[in-house]
Amino acid sequence: MPAPSLDVIGIGNAIVDVIVRTEDAFIASQGIAKGSMTLVDQARGEKIYDSLGVGVEISGGSAANTMAGIASFGGKGGYIGRVRDDQLGEVFRHDIRAAGVVFEAKPATTGASTARSLIMVSPDAQRTMATFLGACAEFGPEDLDHALISSAKIAYLEGYLFDRPSAKQAFVEAAKTAHDAGAKVSLSLSDSFCVERHKAEFRALIADHIDILFANEAEFLALCGAQNFHEAVATVYGTCDIAAVTRGAKGSVVIAEGKIIEIPAEPVDQLVDTTGAGDLYAAGFLY
Repeated sequence: MPAPSLDVIGIGNAIVDVIVRTEDAFIASQGIAKGSMTLVDQARGEKIYDSLGVGVEISGGSAANTMAGIASFGGKGGYIGRVRDDQLGEVFRHDIRAAGVVFEAKPATTGASTARSLIMVSPDAQRTMATFLGACAEFGPEDLDHALISSAKIAYLEGYLFDRPSAKQAFVEAAKTAHDAGAKVSLSLSDSFCVERHKAEFRALIADHIDILFANEAEFLALCGAQNFHEAVATVYGTCDIAAVTRGAKGSVVIAEGKIIEIPAEPVDQLVDTTGAGDLYAAGFLY
């Protein structure tokens, strides 16, 4: 078997982000839970967009951010995601390749337009997302590049993508391909609401296919159905090789090889924007 040419291959929602600074009152007026990711249709997304101030467009998506982070550290990352042959699709393709990430997926010529996420950053630096999944919602096993997956040491699956049955099937097939090639499989839970929607299926996926689990504390508690962090640790203990959990100002915890390792948070004088913070934490830990 040839040596892997990639450190990590990410599979997730290929999204162009629109980052806008706004107030808590605006987020509440949209009926969106602060700090969450809410799925919206194209019409609602456009209505919210029209109500916002000036924003900055940048290619994103959780797994794509992680791959860009790995490339920035000198690692070799690849990415699999679905975009359309439209303007935002071309923006995404350009940006991720410019970041040094291998992206070979051909744009879809039919179906929904390329995904976009309205990221509202409140004064306390928290990010709240309203996301139109567009082409991502049609991701399925046919979008997988098995040769690219087999070329990586680690496959990294983005929990946000797990909402559709076809994507769930793609996750299982990707995990099997990675394991057959001798690679590890990792999963980011992505969002506590996403976890609540698919708790039993996430648990089954982790038990059967996942070696490395990433989550923040809210996602971790939702997955385990636990009332407190220590109860959740006991629930997940031994279900995968490594579990890494971020806890905000409390730092993070890594559960691995029979040990629980606590990592304190680095003090920050002024938080500016937490968009992508968890994604880049995953990148740093993986690499």
